[in-house]
Amino acid sequence: MLIEKKDSMPESIRILTQDISKRPDWDEYFLRIMAVVMQRASCLKRKVGALIVKDNRILASGYNGAPAGIDHCEKVGCLRKELNVPSGQRHELCRGLHAEQNAIVQAAVHGIAIKGATIYCNFLPCIICTKMIINSGIKRVVFTGYYPDDLAVKMFTETDIELDLYQPEKK
Repeated sequence: MLIEKKDSMPESIRILTQDISKRPDWDEYFLRIMAVVMQRASCLKRKVGALIVKDNRILASGYNGAPAGIDHCEKVGCLRKELNVPSGQRHELCRGLHAEQNAIVQAAVHGIAIKGATIYCNFLPCIICTKMIINSGIKRVVFTGYYPDDLAVKMFTETDIELDLYQPEKK
């Protein structure tokens, strides 16, 4: 079911809804799993999860945090927070990877082709993740929170990748 767009929402983003009192559709099912993955995130500023799915099968998952074998921000602190870096800026100062990056990397490490897949995440991907999603061949992005990144939206609209903002109906 589609609902009306918010005035500030780009036209290229569809808004999907689901009656949460009923059996979940596939999108809701995978978003619920993504929410569990998100709980593993070790970022001090924002918890993000990602799930890559194709043909209703989970291919890879990721959450935001430091690379494997490196101390997490929970232990060493957050440089971006210490420097008061605004959200969406100076990504290179973060010791962690984004959830979408981790999911794509995990697929690559394990030799899993993700071309034509859907990625589920709790925010519209940033521009860095957007570029990785485009080059990975992912064809659909489903997210639950709108993270304003005009360049990411612009780049997505130059592709045939579907953007779906998922908002469950509340009873």
